[in-house]
Amino acid sequence: HNEIYKNEIIKNSRIDKNFLKKLNEKYLIKGFEILRELNPNKVKLYEYSDFTLIQTGSHYKFPIHDDTPNKLLSGVIYLKPEVNKGTLFYKDKQGNEKKEIEWRQNRAVFFARSEKQSWHSYEGDKKSARVALIFNLMTTKIFDVAKYEDSNYLTTFLRFKINPYLYRFFNITL
Repeated sequence: HNEIYKNEIIKNSRIDKNFLKKLNEKYLIKGFEILRELNPNKVKLYEYSDFTLIQTGSHYKFPIHDDTPNKLLSGVIYLKPEVNKGTLFYKDKQGNEKKEIEWRQNRAVFFARSEKQSWHSYEGDKKSARVALIFNLMTTKIFDVAKYEDSNYLTTFLRFKINPYLYRFFNITL
């Protein structure tokens, strides 16, 4: 995770800081435009951007989940290879009404997470590894997220605290 805050302070960067600043300068405005269209109330909650480069194996499968509430806007940019499986979206956690955003190199898919509504997963095509750049607009204001989503703060907060541990578990065992 490579974090760059509103005041251009960089935390947790493992990539070149100048490159990270250029990425943020170039794509932050577009991220705000998308978030403003999908959930305008959350724009004012923005505190920092998070860029993560993820490579997963050809047989890797991440389970159906909705993002943690600190993610205001999630973006996935498909980098390599030219062909693979895209992001899968569902009506519910059980995987009903699956819809795939087809993988095309340099295509991006963005969504504004919503408590127990933005269910998605991803997996490899069993032929080649997939490389994606994840671009998130982030906040630490979980109480306000719960308010704008009309969800229970305690439930939202507990899922926020538990989710990272579950993800680490899945990453280790899959």
